[in-house]
This record gives sequence, C-alpha cells and structure tokens, in this order.
Amino acid sequence: MYEVIAFYLFSFLTITLFSIVVFSKNALYSMTALAGGMIFISGFFFLLDADFLGVVQIIVYSGAVMAVYAFGMIFIDTTKDVKETIKAKRMIYTFATAIAVLLVVIVSSPIISKNIITSTSIIDGVSNSKMVGYILFTKYLVPFELTAVMLLVAMVAGIVLVSKKMDISLSMKSDYEAKSEFEEGVAK
Repeated sequence: MYEVIAFYLFSFLTITLFSIVVFSKNALYSMTALAGGMIFISGFFFLLDADFLGVVQIIVYSGAVMAVYAFGMIFIDTTKDVKETIKAKRMIYTFATAIAVLLVVIVSSPIISKNIITSTSIIDGVSNSKMVGYILFTKYLVPFELTAVMLLVAMVAGIVLVSKKMDISLSMKSDYEAKSEFEEGVAK
C-alpha cells in the first residue's frame, strides 16, 4: 500500500516539476525544478529496490549534469530574446531523420535482444551494482554503446560551438586593442 502511495506521489511531483521546467520563463526556477524532478525520478528506482541506480541518478543527474547546466547558464544572457535564423534547412532535416532512425534502433534494441540470454543469472549474495554491470555489458551492450557515441557527438559539438564563439571574441578583442593602439599613436 505504501508503495502505491509513494508511486503516485512521486509521479505527481515529477510531472509537476518538469512542467515548471517547460513553462517557466525564469532560468533559475527551471534549473531548480529540473534538479528536483531528477531527484524524484530516483525515488522510482528506490521503490523498485534498485538502490544503486537511484544513487547514481542523484549523483550523476542532480549533481554533475545540473552543475554543467549552471555553468552553461553563466554564459547565456537570459534577458534578451533568442532570434533564430535557419540557413541550412536540408541539414536540419538530415539530422532529424538520423536522430529518428537512431531512436528507433535504441528503442528496438532491447526488444531484439530479448533473444540474447545473459551468461549470468541473478545470484544470491552478489551486489546490485555487480548485476547491473553484468546485464549492462551483455544484454544491453548495443544501446549502451550508442548512448556513449551520442554523448561523444554532443561533447564534440559543444567544443566546436564554444571554439567558434571564442574565435569571434578573440578577433573582436584584437580589433579593439589595435584600434586603441592606433588612437594612442594619433594622440601623440
């Protein structure tokens, strides 16, 4: 009975907090609600007796990912409106199609892998984290590797975007320094 009440409570709170993330215009409220929603998602893992995954959810998402979001928010001016200009629509459609195919592969991998039998069964006395490792690197290896590739692509894309902005800001700085040196030379 307590599990049912906890499930509905966590469901309501998670949906409420993620709604705040989507509909809030204040970035700080959105980030705080996102962190709270991630913590309530870890409550589902604890209800399912997956303590290791619950703790990992809290540490990784609420800790590390939210810290990265917070550092990202430092560099974004949230006071001005974002105006998007799409120059290469064909590239966007290509990426959207590739992402759709990738999502189909990721979602269908566990269904296809039902025929794959893990070499280990649940053994008494083996820790939860060890069993997660066995299953993750046997039955769910393909989705795990696809996730790793997606994270690598996101990291490289972030580095490329930041380096372009750094080049622009450095060139603007060098132009400013050259202009100020020219004005000092003219003044003398």
